[in-house]
Amino acid sequence: MSIFKKISILCTLVVLLICLVYVSDIANLPEDVIIFEGETLTLNTIFGVNIETKSTTNPNIEKIENHKTLTVAADVQNLEDVDCTGRINLDVKLFGTTVKEISVNVIENTEVVPIGNLIGVKLYTNGVLVVGMSEISGNDNNDYKPYEGSGIEEGDVIVKIDEEKITCTSELTDKINSSNGKEMNITYIRDGETLNTSIKAVRTEDSTYKIGLWVRDTAAGVGTATFYDPKGGGFASLGHGIIDPDTEQLIDIASGEIVTADILSIIKGENGNPGRIQGSIEGEPTIGKIYKNTPYGIYGHLTNANSLFIDTNKLYPVALRNEIKLGDATMISTLQNGQTKEYSIDIEKIYVNNNLDNKSMIIRITDEELLNKAGGIIQGMSGSPIIQNGKLIGALTHVMVNDVTLGYAVFGELMVKNLY
Repeated sequence: MSIFKKISILCTLVVLLICLVYVSDIANLPEDVIIFEGETLTLNTIFGVNIETKSTTNPNIEKIENHKTLTVAADVQNLEDVDCTGRINLDVKLFGTTVKEISVNVIENTEVVPIGNLIGVKLYTNGVLVVGMSEISGNDNNDYKPYEGSGIEEGDVIVKIDEEKITCTSELTDKINSSNGKEMNITYIRDGETLNTSIKAVRTEDSTYKIGLWVRDTAAGVGTATFYDPKGGGFASLGHGIIDPDTEQLIDIASGEIVTADILSIIKGENGNPGRIQGSIEGEPTIGKIYKNTPYGIYGHLTNANSLFIDTNKLYPVALRNEIKLGDATMISTLQNGQTKEYSIDIEKIYVNNNLDNKSMIIRITDEELLNKAGGIIQGMSGSPIIQNGKLIGALTHVMVNDVTLGYAVFGELMVKNLY
């Protein structure tokens, strides 16, 4: 190979690498962003990529021109006197050419009521969730796998059979039995993509038809309500999403509800073996309707706030992440029926730049009463609101198995931004 050809190949590789870097940098910029009044948004880009204001719905919002930082109302001394909410549409430009748009929604600084009560959670899936597969025995005593070759996998959600909507397991069972073994067209969803396949059910010894899929249409458990927004009627709970234990994926819900719950017992935790709240979920009364299951918690609208004994006069501002300090804070939880308490904790680490998950802070339980009663962080406490300097700063999300006095918490601002 000649030296010129080698140089040509090398130059081509360098150009492709540079293109990949630019494509990756631009792709990593968000398309939709929510920020509070007074919050600074920083968008990290490389040389040649500029961000400029395309339009704004509010002239009080400072524009961004050829730099990467946007501070809403940076020059306004009193945000209470100036409305700086609205939208900013930004153009991402690569050497002067628009290659992407970013929509920034500026929302008002929010005050909420921290809750801390134990609640029961019921979720209903959008379709039926495939959680397992197994061979079935036909009426001819042979074993079959009707699903084999269909492409359906655990974690997929079946939403239609022969163009008829499936909302629960009983509808799926009825449709399979009425097929009489004829091929069925199945519509299912995987990672947001709608797919189609076909399966022929097998007749079993009891004259019913089966396709060998284990499915689920509901999920239930206990957790802690985080906060209530009396202005809009919305609530947030858990601080993390509800994951299906079989598929380990976020459950795609059609609807849900929160109900009252009672503590039956507290299983004390120890290092290597976190404890839990053993609770019973009451069917009535329904406290609220759930409309969203996200990585930052479950969200809905309260329909019976009195059941949680919420005092709407106890409003707390939601802190921005740069207001949170290392050191003392308190966490509101319920470890005894009818009694919410503030327990002492310590903020040990803050991940200020983390927008990717609900592990925003590391906290340590320091309250002797809580440690004596629960051993540390236990299952069921997820969502417990955290207060510091008169502001809601976040909510408990996870326990660290090797040290149950330690856990993660999510920023309160991230939860609020997902509320509506």
